[in-house]
Amino acid sequence: MKCVFPAVGLAFAVFSVHAADRDLQLPDQLQQGQLVVGHAPKGAKIEFAGRRVLIGDDGVFVFGLGRDAPAEEKLHIRYSNGKANDVVLKIAKREYETEHVNGLPPHTVTPNPELMKRIERERARVAETRHRNDAREDFEQGFFDPVENARVSGLWGRQRIDNGKPMAPHFGLDFAVPNGTPIRATAPGVVTLAEMGMVLNGGIVVLDHGHGVSTTTIHMSRIDVKAGQKVKQGDIVGLAGATGRATGPHVHWAANWFDVPIDPALLPKSSDFAKAP
Repeated sequence: MKCVFPAVGLAFAVFSVHAADRDLQLPDQLQQGQLVVGHAPKGAKIEFAGRRVLIGDDGVFVFGLGRDAPAEEKLHIRYSNGKANDVVLKIAKREYETEHVNGLPPHTVTPNPELMKRIERERARVAETRHRNDAREDFEQGFFDPVENARVSGLWGRQRIDNGKPMAPHFGLDFAVPNGTPIRATAPGVVTLAEMGMVLNGGIVVLDHGHGVSTTTIHMSRIDVKAGQKVKQGDIVGLAGATGRATGPHVHWAANWFDVPIDPALLPKSSDFAKAP
């Protein structure tokens, strides 16, 4: 797939290295929680946060900035001629509100030791899906919301207080929808996990979009796909529900770059990418 950078919405700065074929392209504005889409010159190698970054044949690469990423990070690039350079990335800080959620099933907030062991096993299974580093570039089609015209009822990154107990930040974007609302694949991908009955997640579907990018929907009442299945953008993967740790029917949509949670609201949109000439 040819990488064509967004015509609108994501402006790019070029870090010039003498010759045009050695230009590194990155967005000119970065913030915490962002999936960064860049373009590398031919033959370059890139490392970020201690990880070798996969670069497509078209030069596209991605990396994720965490919720609390520092004000500066370094992107290490080695060019085909052997020369290397550290690009200093300036990352804008975000402010996150605290959100109180009451009425959750008590066993999902304060599980007993035996249930906690099950929760840890389920977390490990979900984490395993985020180790993939496929060369597919499905993320280049851009993303849209998993449900149409829905009210956003929960923002990404907020500190959560569940049933009065401080919890981890909310790493998802919530959409308030009726039970049984169809959930769409937000971009093309491969199903890496599709399972009902998890303690916290309830019904869960994880889609891998290549280069370590994945998206997840949870609290589903029904799942219509299976692990290993390829899906197109817009395919129905299941129905919304209130399974797992939830107070009512909604869609919790999460995104990751490997194990780094990404704000789904900052994913590149389908409309951001210009069509190849």
